[in-house]
Amino acid sequence: MNAPMDYTTLIDVDTLRRHLDDPRFVIFDCRHDLAKPDWGSEVYATSHLPHARFAHLDKNLSAAKTGRNGRHPLPDPEGFARWLGDLGVGPDSQVVGYDSTGGTYGSRLWWMLRWIGHPRVAVLDGGWDAWQKAGFPVTSDPPRVTPATLTARVDAQAAVSVTHVEANIKSGECLVIDARANDRFRGQNETIDPVAGHIPGARNRFFKNNLDNTGRFKSAEALRIEWLDVLGGKSPRAVINQCGSGVTACHNALAMEIAGLTESRLFAGSWGEWITDPARPIATD
Repeated sequence: MNAPMDYTTLIDVDTLRRHLDDPRFVIFDCRHDLAKPDWGSEVYATSHLPHARFAHLDKNLSAAKTGRNGRHPLPDPEGFARWLGDLGVGPDSQVVGYDSTGGTYGSRLWWMLRWIGHPRVAVLDGGWDAWQKAGFPVTSDPPRVTPATLTARVDAQAAVSVTHVEANIKSGECLVIDARANDRFRGQNETIDPVAGHIPGARNRFFKNNLDNTGRFKSAEALRIEWLDVLGGKSPRAVINQCGSGVTACHNALAMEIAGLTESRLFAGSWGEWITDPARPIATD
């Protein structure tokens, strides 16, 4: 009997539907609204995929804010692994994350699982909308959870510090790619962070450009062509993904992975951490 396939980037709704009752699959509902932090848990309580657990961006996929570490700092990896284990994620689990915004928050879960050494994690392509459009079952029932033990084996190369990004302005060894919308990147129409602009030397790749007009990720071939143009000859290993708070940057990291452009890194503090020190330079061109 063949071993089950591992899904490490995306999974489609038809495939997940076939595995709904597979105990190896652990599903997380990652729906969130930055302007309404309780919205995700509220809609989850009303309706979610069968067996899905809920992952709150602020409470489960981020640490507490200190005023110096950005808006969605990474949590303690050991604590994150314990939380996952309490919800049934073990070493052999196939984790799936979904949301209702094209993978915005599911990709944060995806990146974090890989960060702690669990590569069997995928984002549901098309998310909640694609699942509903397919007419697949939903429920308001809480999942039955059998706790497991998951050990964090942190990839120390996956994330970079603000100090590393500061040093890179002079060295130019890495390419910083900003996932925010172009107007925010250019310092226009900033409504989230108190300071507008971007890190000097950064390039802009709006994360929504990774999606097609149905809200699904573009093909691997299309993404590769587009991303190679963004990289301009730089190795994917030299890429530092960032955004406003380290969330949509993970969407770009996932798109690169789908395209076969692997081993990019994340500046988790992103713009929100960068602007906490007024001595750090800011560009608006």
